[in-house]
Amino acid sequence: MPRLRGLADLFRLKGRIPAGRNRKQAMWNNENWTNKSLSLQVLLISVFICGCGKADKQGLLPLDLQQAVSLENTKSEIRETVRETDRPLVISVSDRNRVNRPSSNWPQWRGPSRTDISNESGLLRQWPDGDAGPKQLWVSHDAGIGYSGPAVVDGVLYTMGALPLSASGLEEQGGEDAVAEAKEYVIAMDTEAGELLWSSEVGDVFQNNWGNGPRSTPTIDGEFIYALGALGDLVCLEKANGKLVWKRSFTEDFGGEVPNWGYCESVLIDGDHLICTPGGSQGAMAALDKKTGEVIWRSTDFTDGAQYVSMIAIENGGKRQYIQLTQQHLVGIDAKSGNLLWSSDWPGRVAVVPTPIAKGDAVYITSGYGVGCKLLRLDKENQAEEVYANRNMKNHHGGVILLDGHLYGYSDGVGWLCQKFEDGKKVWSEKGELGKGAIAYADDRFYCIGEDDGRVVLIDASSDGWTPRGEFTLSPQTELRKPAGRVWTHPVIIDGRLYLRDQELLHCYDVRQR
Repeated sequence: MPRLRGLADLFRLKGRIPAGRNRKQAMWNNENWTNKSLSLQVLLISVFICGCGKADKQGLLPLDLQQAVSLENTKSEIRETVRETDRPLVISVSDRNRVNRPSSNWPQWRGPSRTDISNESGLLRQWPDGDAGPKQLWVSHDAGIGYSGPAVVDGVLYTMGALPLSASGLEEQGGEDAVAEAKEYVIAMDTEAGELLWSSEVGDVFQNNWGNGPRSTPTIDGEFIYALGALGDLVCLEKANGKLVWKRSFTEDFGGEVPNWGYCESVLIDGDHLICTPGGSQGAMAALDKKTGEVIWRSTDFTDGAQYVSMIAIENGGKRQYIQLTQQHLVGIDAKSGNLLWSSDWPGRVAVVPTPIAKGDAVYITSGYGVGCKLLRLDKENQAEEVYANRNMKNHHGGVILLDGHLYGYSDGVGWLCQKFEDGKKVWSEKGELGKGAIAYADDRFYCIGEDDGRVVLIDASSDGWTPRGEFTLSPQTELRKPAGRVWTHPVIIDGRLYLRDQELLHCYDVRQR
């Protein structure tokens, strides 16, 4: 039996997706499938552990026959749950290959503390000469259309994507008409080989000229996943199988308005609450009961429209608070009540994206389109005082990292920049070695990826200057980007692996030192 790679191969087996690049006639979900004979379903289940749905079109992704045999040999438990509802047939996998489970996790956007600092060690200090780069372990073609980053917990990678690939909206994929048949999904993959485990529908597909599909990264908390679609569909799912627990809409339930580039925020779980930013007159921010999705509070005295920033939580002056940035304001919101603790004006333009950075009583922000950066200091009464504001760092959306008192990231018009955190002064910059892009940190190295060409450069994490330690070019690269799209998903380094994404292509590299 040939190896079946993923969703596309499954649907070709079912006769729903034609082989080859032109799939614009394909339909992601077809109700005829649920009416197939039981014998055909049993045949497919013998090859795949999967789920197929009607009304909510929630699909579970496959394990091939070889993996099923491996599971039996390692006495892993395969648990079937058949539900006589409009939900799909759910056949979940538990205790899967647990013997070799890694111990470190990356459960949300920018990692456990939202700093983009990975605690990995024992990684390659130098990459091979030339363009070889570290060993590529696998490439998945099943991440879907979108810019969502990976969250990795207990050997499973969770991301989001729009499927089928006609969700790209490109003419050769059927154009905008084909997008109506697609949906945004949360997708789970095994990190060992990139095999698909399950998918769960989130909502309709966001479209614009910079690329369709979801932008935010799922947040993993205990046995649940929380994910936000680009049109504002917020879901809570069971981590084991993707079953829907609850769903809310930023627009219909919370009065928010979808921003120009879609909702991009990766929601924050803090204790028993989910904190998010629907935006709007009912309160820009909201705290929900993470178990039920019911509203706990709204920030009624902070009513800006949503931008693209994922907030952070800090403690200052005996108050736990959430730091959020919009085009108009940087704010601190009381975690218990949702009341505004402090506010500082911000002259944001077009799009405000980077996650705020906090250290002690100081909060740093930056945004692109010529705006710049600033540092505030909070006193014991939670009154904010500006320390500096300048245009040294103008970070668009590639992220900034604070390490040993210095900030690192790409500044529009300046290049890759090292900036002092305390006074905002430039330490060094490098414009010629690599174009604009995103940055991540692990084991005394920065991993930088260029958005235009997909070049990945390893450099010393040092305030002494730009010192490269090897590079390679991401390959293969997608052919499904919109005209204005780029390689915008941030790198993630966890469990000795480097994860990079370019639309439907998710790459995994071994960066461990041998």
